[in-house]
Amino acid sequence: MKTIGLLGGMSWESTAIYYRAINRGVAQRLGGLHSARIALYSVDFDPIEQCQHAGDWQGTATLLCDAAKRIEAAGADFLLICTNTMHKIAPQIEAATALPLLHIADATADALLAAGISKVGLLGTAFTMEQAFYKDRLSQRYGIDVLIPGEQQRQQVHGIIYRELCAGLIRPGSKALYLSAIDELAARGAQAVILGCTEIGMLVTQQDTEVKLFDTTLLHAQAAVDYACQTEAELT
Repeated sequence: MKTIGLLGGMSWESTAIYYRAINRGVAQRLGGLHSARIALYSVDFDPIEQCQHAGDWQGTATLLCDAAKRIEAAGADFLLICTNTMHKIAPQIEAATALPLLHIADATADALLAAGISKVGLLGTAFTMEQAFYKDRLSQRYGIDVLIPGEQQRQQVHGIIYRELCAGLIRPGSKALYLSAIDELAARGAQAVILGCTEIGMLVTQQDTEVKLFDTTLLHAQAAVDYACQTEAELT
């Protein structure tokens, strides 16, 4: 079994979900008392969040590349960035180490294509919804058409993530707003909706809506389990 490198803490609330889901997945795969081999580096999110909202992406890259090097030094065999938004600087992180990177958008796209989904709604931070790094990867690499909410809803979705979900706060009014956004995306033709921030699954789950949801946290965690448990024969 390979050692999984987790670059977490953005926020720690969702990193805890990663840790639980990966260990449960390994236990289900291997049985007995098996658990995952994990090298986890959890950053202090506050300075990273400040860099994000100041548009200082080089500042975030400096912090996270250092963290990735520490994960590599700890013996990880491959790397996950435990946040959708910071895949904006995935190329810089990939260049900073020799570790293979399991990209969260790739894990999501694989699940969407397996389900026959070609047009999808996307919820996440404003950075993820509005900038090209995530949507273009889905559209250009996988041919998936991506819809996002209108400007006001995007601002509301973004604010709830940072003010509430990253602090572990779950509020009924916020759930209602997210479900309204999901319904509107479906009405515009989305066959499913991506929960494209690793905290959103804390607020909204498949039980809350008839619209098919793809939780990127759980999909990314499952991809890590699959890769960690692959045999050498399967990799070649």
